Amino acid sequence: MRYIVIGAGAVGGTIGARLFQGGHDVLLIARGAHYETLKNRGLRLLTPYSDDLLDIPAADGPVAVRDDDVLIVATKSQDTVTALAPWPTHLPVVCAQNGVENERTALRRFERVYGMCVWLPALHTEPGTVAAYGSPRSGLLHVGCYPHGSDELAKQIAIDLDRSRFVALPSAEVMRWKYGKLLANLANAVEALVGHGPGVEEVLELARCEGTHVLEEAGICYSTPREERELRRDQVDLLPIGGSMRGGGSSWQSLARATGSIEADYLNGEIVLLARELGIATPANEVLQREANRFARERREPGSMPLETLMALIAERSGAGSR
Repeated sequence: MRYIVIGAGAVGGTIGARLFQGGHDVLLIARGAHYETLKNRGLRLLTPYSDDLLDIPAADGPVAVRDDDVLIVATKSQDTVTALAPWPTHLPVVCAQNGVENERTALRRFERVYGMCVWLPALHTEPGTVAAYGSPRSGLLHVGCYPHGSDELAKQIAIDLDRSRFVALPSAEVMRWKYGKLLANLANAVEALVGHGPGVEEVLELARCEGTHVLEEAGICYSTPREERELRRDQVDLLPIGGSMRGGGSSWQSLARATGSIEADYLNGEIVLLARELGIATPANEVLQREANRFARERREPGSMPLETLMALIAERSGAGSR
């Protein structure tokens, strides 16, 4: 089986590198300077205990496919349609992405779609380099059929990943795990906008409380942080690389790289969408979605909004919604 990893950034690069180190056939799909560096030098994988240069095959677009190919999509959610458009629709697709919309999007064109819930602390801000901070295993991954169930391919993918330095589990309820991860990812916009500091917990709690309320009102099941911690315990610890911890999560990294886009429409925006369908107010997530998009569009520095400004915007939106 060959794993074609579309989007070889922090998540995709780590998954591809670990599978390659585990002896699997891997092809990385990347763009621009990142692709050129992969092609000319290989992928540099940094971990808390190693610095490896891996000669993994790379391409900047579709290649001739094989019958045993599996597509692993690890792009940001806003890029899913474009990333998948050129690929043959008979191939199985694994969505190793945040949010819960990618699988549904893929299923419009591809017959066999799998969800992957990803807890994988990694960083990609420099072409050709990925830093994976999880140790002794690089991350926790659940794999299952979309919208539910499991099959032999899902089980084999989980086995391959588990033998490649991940905690990987086949799951018949992978979307329950992904909705639980969605609640955690509501914090991404907070980190991207104001960083970490005293008082930020209040905003995080507002966003998560809104998200939990919406999912419960919608009758959507979700995993809990405690379940995740139990599976990660003693297996995926977050450790420094070169004396430094990871700078920030995926949304923070989007702003740091000044990509011009961010995933907020599929994280905070997913809660906002469900809430509007249910007639529920979600002012904190509305503001986080709006301001994260503005920061990306204007290419602002991550963490450059004062916490007081964000709190005032949420209070203003809350007041407008109550009138």
